[in-house]
Amino acid sequence: MEAMLPLKRTAIQFRCALMFLFTIGATSGLSNSAAQESKVDFIKDVQPILAKKCFACHGPDEAEGGLRFTSKEAAFAETESGEHALVSGDVEASALIARITTDDEFERMPPEGDAVSPEEVETLTRWIQQGAKWDKHWAFLPMQRHEPPQVDDRAWNKNPIDAFVYASLAEQQLTPNPPADRTHLLRRAYYDLIGLPPTQSQIESFANDTSPSAFSDSVNQLLDSQHYGERFARYWLDLVRYAETNSYERDSVKPNAWKYRDYVIKSFNDDKPYDQFVREQIAGDELDDVTMESLTATGYYRLGVWDDEPVDEAQARFDALDDIIMTTGQAFLGLTINCARCHDHKIDPIPQADYYSMLSFLEDLTPYANRRDLRTFNQIDISSGDLRAKYAANTEEKRGIETAMEKIEQAGIVKMPAPDQRATEGTKRDRNRVLKEKLRDHLDDGQWAKYQKLKRKLKSNAQALQKLPPRESVMGLAKYRKVDKPTFVLFRGNPGSPSDEVTPSFPTIFDAEKPAFPSQVNDADTSSGRRRVLADWIASEENMLTARVMANRIWQYHFGRGIVRSSNNFGQLGSPPTHPELLDWLAYKLIDSGWRLKPIHRLIMSSQTYQMSSAANDDGIAKDPNNSLFWRFNPRRLSAEEVRDSILVSNGSLNRKVYGPSMYPTLSKEVVASQSKPGDGWGKSTPEQENRRSIYIHVKRSLVTPLLSAFDFPDPDLTCEARFMTLQPGQALSMMNSDFIHAQADRLLTHVGGSEQANEQIVRQTVQAVLGRDASEKEIAEGNQLITSLESKEGVSRKRAAQLYCLTVINWNEFLFID
Repeated sequence: MEAMLPLKRTAIQFRCALMFLFTIGATSGLSNSAAQESKVDFIKDVQPILAKKCFACHGPDEAEGGLRFTSKEAAFAETESGEHALVSGDVEASALIARITTDDEFERMPPEGDAVSPEEVETLTRWIQQGAKWDKHWAFLPMQRHEPPQVDDRAWNKNPIDAFVYASLAEQQLTPNPPADRTHLLRRAYYDLIGLPPTQSQIESFANDTSPSAFSDSVNQLLDSQHYGERFARYWLDLVRYAETNSYERDSVKPNAWKYRDYVIKSFNDDKPYDQFVREQIAGDELDDVTMESLTATGYYRLGVWDDEPVDEAQARFDALDDIIMTTGQAFLGLTINCARCHDHKIDPIPQADYYSMLSFLEDLTPYANRRDLRTFNQIDISSGDLRAKYAANTEEKRGIETAMEKIEQAGIVKMPAPDQRATEGTKRDRNRVLKEKLRDHLDDGQWAKYQKLKRKLKSNAQALQKLPPRESVMGLAKYRKVDKPTFVLFRGNPGSPSDEVTPSFPTIFDAEKPAFPSQVNDADTSSGRRRVLADWIASEENMLTARVMANRIWQYHFGRGIVRSSNNFGQLGSPPTHPELLDWLAYKLIDSGWRLKPIHRLIMSSQTYQMSSAANDDGIAKDPNNSLFWRFNPRRLSAEEVRDSILVSNGSLNRKVYGPSMYPTLSKEVVASQSKPGDGWGKSTPEQENRRSIYIHVKRSLVTPLLSAFDFPDPDLTCEARFMTLQPGQALSMMNSDFIHAQADRLLTHVGGSEQANEQIVRQTVQAVLGRDASEKEIAEGNQLITSLESKEGVSRKRAAQLYCLTVINWNEFLFID
């Protein structure tokens, strides 16, 4: 909105505007008394209107006319024109209402974009009438234990989730959809929990099983599958911006990054408590019981981009820390703490000092690497104690031999002419050249014999080293930065402009006690202990956001969107929860279940809300087109990995091996040529390895696999709360024209019996393999006609015609979408 200047309206015009408002209330089904009685929720109803319609001119960046709607104090203050946008309980004195309802185009707000709708005007009017209460943001209030409501449909009282959802639907006079048919329900469950389709025999077995426990039995089997961890690990990897290279021009590989991916898969398969999962990643090297898994978990800090040639080293360090603060804040807490790096957060009550107090917890973090040493900072030796001792003994012996050799070399160097002496002080190459050519001339026989003996011992030492078993390493925090200086707030985020000193503390909105730290001095081999304090606070049952954020994510993974749609942002510019009581109930359920995720999966999937049909109905579409109240199950397109993996399942070539190093799919020359150094860093895998699940594909930041990219694989440089689910031409082109797809169609034809069969049999077998059901008579007739037409009219070979038919079935909507 523009600045609120004095209005040029008469009292009569203003009264007409108020009459207009009350007319809106009546026509929308609300009487004046009902409008007064129906309480307006500031967070849910009012704040989104202000943010959408007013913040452009009266928000965090602009305060035209001296008015901001970002805080209660600013919104109720007198404007530069002497008016008040909001006056508690007085609609006529509140200039906001006058400016959004005036017919004068020069005074009407907002001046550009969508006007405030009649329904929104009604909401704002009732809110002011009711006292314009400016509630504290819901996410910044402690969680509350809510009792599930009792609803009039007894069947919807059996599962507390259903009771919460049904109550919200009843308020809007909406009826939930009937149950999905058993085929769709089983397919939904398989993709939800393991990301793979059920076979035709599994579908038929479930469809014929009339026992009450049939579906819960299937859910339990899927949760016990090793593929469950693969499915849910991918969600987490999106959140923590997982990749196996550093980005920038060289985009060099991160050794052992894949072990962090396997750690996540195993954690989900083992149903590791979420609070432990959090602690291991934030402070796995500082726990009471440090294990190989917890050290691997600290690879979390090494996943981000790394510039191996920064222009400004100090700036690069703080950029890397900001990346960690952003990811930690959004992934674990649902807060954009990173917005306060250069100034106080413009929306949420997070001052800049809070940002640097958070950064202070991370002061002992070393950078990923430096140009001289690409492994020391990020590779942790987790070999057995015996093997480490053997390597240490070998190294000590080598140093002793080299020291003795250097002593003899120096005895010869001092006898050399000055030019030769200076050459030995230059590069290692020059030194070795001089020693090779002239050292013998300046040593006596005894010195030379001893020198040759030492050379033989050095060679023997190297041979012994080669015979030792290789060390095992994981990517993580291998070295630490000494914390011997205080942390300062940086003016406008500039490392060269430190201002106020801060100490490690939690954001003030949490109203948490000042943290206590162990009295320990850290060095390159010892951490500061600060991150353990941070991890314990994040993973605490008392933290008002951690359980909420994770409960919301679990819901999102099953329903396609969270109870809070903006699952990385629970702040004031995020989406308010559609079912706040249900969210808190689920958060406490997660805590009460020992922070284990599998019981929450079972609870959600046993609900009628989850098992509803995805069919549309006119009443639901009219009243709730976005399905905010969950009157039906949202259909969805398969994710990138599900598309590729399902194709491999359909043609019988999927390699189901779990865990292990990443693999490299074959890429076309055109794709490889897009790199600054074509082919650099892209390995070659065997056909068997290439057929592994997509989660095991090497994630190279500068070379994302084309099929995955077409189906919205996320940018691995940033945390991704939810993937886009687009429908765009690139997907159709990839699914019809890529070399990969045509190769898979050929495999599918072989898998279903080859082109020697009759057309009808090819159609039947292909539909069964791809869709897990029998082909209809219409589909058989159309498939027969297509194959025959391709042979007779297009002149293609019989085998090619059959391959193309297989290709078409892979492209059917039934294959690519889940109801």
